[in-house]
Amino acid sequence: MRSIFIVLFSILTIMEIHSQDKSLDRKPYAAGKFYSDNKDTLKDDLAKLFAECKKPSETLNVRAIIAPHAGYVFSGKIAASAFSVTSKKGDYKNIFIIGSSHVMAFEGASVYSEGDYVTPLGKAKVNREIANELRKKSKLFDFSSDAHSQEHSIEVQVPFIQFYYDKTPPIVPIILGTNSPTIIRAIAEALRPWFTPDNLFVISSDFSHYPPYNDAVINDKLTADGILSGDPATFLSVLKKNAAKDTPGLVTSMCGWTSGLTLLYLTEGNKNLEYKRIDYNNSGDSPYGDKIKVVGYNAIVLVEKKLDQKPAQKSPGEVSFTEDEKKELFTIARNSIKSRLFDGKDLTIDEKTIPEALKQQFGVFVTLKINGVLRGCIGMFKSSDPLFKLVKESAISSAFGDSRFPPLSKDEFNKVEVEITVLGPMKKINNINEIILGKHGIYIKKDFHTGTMLPQVPIEYGWTLEEFLGYTSRDKAGLGWDGWKSADIYIYEGLVLEENKK
Repeated sequence: MRSIFIVLFSILTIMEIHSQDKSLDRKPYAAGKFYSDNKDTLKDDLAKLFAECKKPSETLNVRAIIAPHAGYVFSGKIAASAFSVTSKKGDYKNIFIIGSSHVMAFEGASVYSEGDYVTPLGKAKVNREIANELRKKSKLFDFSSDAHSQEHSIEVQVPFIQFYYDKTPPIVPIILGTNSPTIIRAIAEALRPWFTPDNLFVISSDFSHYPPYNDAVINDKLTADGILSGDPATFLSVLKKNAAKDTPGLVTSMCGWTSGLTLLYLTEGNKNLEYKRIDYNNSGDSPYGDKIKVVGYNAIVLVEKKLDQKPAQKSPGEVSFTEDEKKELFTIARNSIKSRLFDGKDLTIDEKTIPEALKQQFGVFVTLKINGVLRGCIGMFKSSDPLFKLVKESAISSAFGDSRFPPLSKDEFNKVEVEITVLGPMKKINNINEIILGKHGIYIKKDFHTGTMLPQVPIEYGWTLEEFLGYTSRDKAGLGWDGWKSADIYIYEGLVLEENKK
């Protein structure tokens, strides 16, 4: 009798575990609302959308697409156009789907890591390793998976992926809950290790909501042009100008503008990438819609382009700043933090007063210390913004956005020391003997593991070359002490500016 009980208990336990596993999968919410919940009907609908959609005549090397997420009868053909630009073979390692929340607000992003996404076409495998890595490395991604349960922007893209590709890549579903450009920039930086040619980024967004038909056409072109510029500041400016026009019925120019901004931050300053507009319509073009209040839909793709030979770029080692220029950089850094901390607003800078030397394009890191102990360090290797603007953004991020530390307090402000490191372009090396301690910073990359340390760090700590590589590999890239030996290594130069030194 005891053995029968044990067997029954084991069966029930297995059934319960199996039931729990199934419950972890994200069940369809939009099926039957935005698209058919019948498998065969859905397949027929998708086949028709891909057959009738506009397709580019040239072969493009696609890195990302912007596709709408409305009901298929309204926006499906535009979404199909966006996916049609990519290779049907499904050669991508992963597809990152990024959407902005329609149902809740939170100060970061929610990446689904608890199971797979389910649609009438079956399960779309979620790459939980990447999802968990994002949650582990950045608190910005560690928000509740409940953000996904009734959100349609990710789900509506999944059947297109399941139907179109010969081999369906794993997906990484990400919902953004924040409207802060500063946090969005930090989210983009956390995603940067995966923003590579072997991954596809799908930005899920409709455009204008509820203006009359003709107003929507004009508004949606202006917004699309803001994206095509490739410049986050231009895009944000277009959104602001559109809102100021008081267009009848216009609630938003782009419901997923934060998702679009994430992509723009990822591509900022990369001259080898180009945005292209593939097709457009709005709900007024559908037999199921009217022309009084419409929603706009753009298909936009991001592609690699061939570049002409570029002029040689100076490294920071070849650039010097006057004492007044250095003072201006530190004034911008300090006042940017002060304005955010004490006034709750961004510092306004009169560009006319900025020296030309500070309008050059360089990467930069702003490091904060108190009594010589690190208090924050954030920056960017590349940007289309001039140096003075990047110093402003990096100072704010170092003070309030470094996940290793709490936000800088008012009591700490007068104690904090500011260090600015101006960076040159990165160069991949094949021999570690090319690294010169004190001159070169290093950037280590393997798969989705990355980490960097600035040129001054090994000098400050008295490290050998092997220690410089070991600490960067273990503490920054998460690869272990000897992980650098099988990773790609890049070097870059940095001009270190210290606030109280000439």
